[in-house]
Amino acid sequence: MSIRYDKLFALMEQKGIKKNHLRTHKEHRIYSRVIERMQDGGAVDTKTINKLCVILDCQPGDILEYVPDNPTPEEIAYRESVWGRSDD
Repeated sequence: MSIRYDKLFALMEQKGIKKNHLRTHKEHRIYSRVIERMQDGGAVDTKTINKLCVILDCQPGDILEYVPDNPTPEEIAYRESVWGRSDD
């Protein structure tokens, strides 16, 4: 299971916000190693997610998503029972 930040970088591009802006933001600075970690799909804390939402004026779901690595048949069955069948 992993959290992906592809939506973050797409939103940044859409809003014209560069990574350097995150590093140099006056009140909500995000360090380079944290940005690199997100690019690599690594974990970040909720304080970082909060900072990103403030800077980008968005909700967490706008910048990250959960993507299962290899869902088990039980996980697939559970999701389908809750959310309905997905034909993706």
